[in-house]
Amino acid sequence: MIMKTVEHTIFRLLARIGVVLTMTGCMGLLLGLSNVFNLDVFAYGLSSGIRIVGSVAIAGCLLSAVSYGALEYLDR
Repeated sequence: MIMKTVEHTIFRLLARIGVVLTMTGCMGLLLGLSNVFNLDVFAYGLSSGIRIVGSVAIAGCLLSAVSYGALEYLDR
């Protein structure tokens, strides 16, 4: 029983981190596309700044989706 609680806690934390990353990335994209700040600051190598900021949003979405899926699996 104690192990199930630890697993739930870890996956809940990862899901929350994923949601925060998604919100941060989406807000960065919105602010960048509305010219509040320059997205070229985040450019690295051949990747443009919009791709880097968008990758943060995508990574957060994937992290939260996997975490919520694992929580559903554990609750079965």
